Amino acid sequence: MQAEQIAAYPFANAYQPPGRSGLRPAENSWAKSDRAVPAFDADRVFEAKFEIDSLAAFLKLSAAYWRRTGGMEFVAVESWKLAVAAVLELLVQLQQPTFDDRGALTDAVVRFSRTAASATETSFGNGRGNPVRRTGMVRSLFRPSDDSVVFPFFVPGNAMLAVELENLADMLGGLGTMAGERLKAQQLAGEIRRGIMEHAVYQHAKYGPVFVYETDGYGGQLVMDDANVPSLLSLPYLGFVPANHSVYLNTRRMVLSEDNPWYFSGNRLSGVGSPHTGFRRVWPMAVAVQALTSGRREDMVGAVRALAATTAGLGLMHESVDADDPAVFSRPWFAWCNGVFSEL
Repeated sequence: MQAEQIAAYPFANAYQPPGRSGLRPAENSWAKSDRAVPAFDADRVFEAKFEIDSLAAFLKLSAAYWRRTGGMEFVAVESWKLAVAAVLELLVQLQQPTFDDRGALTDAVVRFSRTAASATETSFGNGRGNPVRRTGMVRSLFRPSDDSVVFPFFVPGNAMLAVELENLADMLGGLGTMAGERLKAQQLAGEIRRGIMEHAVYQHAKYGPVFVYETDGYGGQLVMDDANVPSLLSLPYLGFVPANHSVYLNTRRMVLSEDNPWYFSGNRLSGVGSPHTGFRRVWPMAVAVQALTSGRREDMVGAVRALAATTAGLGLMHESVDADDPAVFSRPWFAWCNGVFSEL
């Protein structure tokens, strides 16, 4: 089902139930006025905020299923082949710079604009995002939080893509199928990795070399982290670098400090938050990821206890929690965070 949706429209961050499910499409009041390129069918696509981690998640699910079960029946399904081909082709297109060698605008490939009170709901540059130079990385318009990027090379999303493209190539090689797609996946993964190491490492005055959250190839760099996975904190969890990687360790110290503008320390909970939920809101997902990437069992036990005490009696993980008052939260039941919490 996911493969069918991606093959038909790989630019969405949320889809409608497929027609054969018998479920009616959900209403998105924004969709009627959203300006997206390519255009979308609101009966098939719920929202068209383009996020590269959505494509990485599709590849991750495919490779994880194969590794865990040895099953390969989905590889023979035409819609899955079409989806993989569509993803690879789109990623190549999104590596191109904003301007060609003559200074003319290149094809935007994907655009998204929305009239809203919050700047995070729309994209710069008439929907195409801020300018970029070619780095090997892939452009995104939005983050996994559904907030718009500042600089289009969203580094954690590119790191996740590099890993999952490598996994896709391993899977296709192991199965002895789709040789052209395997080679393209390997090449993309290598270009993205090199792009991150060459353009997304910043010499911080306090911490030394750190990974930046977003960049553009011009020298613009956003030094922060957001709670949503993929994040800089989650890089070992994603498989991009080992937990003892020197640049990651520097980055981790920065992210888990007040030098990260979205890290909050409170009387009841401390951790990374997100512009998506505003100031002084810690995301339980980030607390879980902090423990999962520490390599210490005591950190996992501590995270379980801390998070269990911030459910406001509901017994489930929220999206965000006030750092000083866990009775103040967003989303009483956040399935994504509950899933990450279950890994502790």
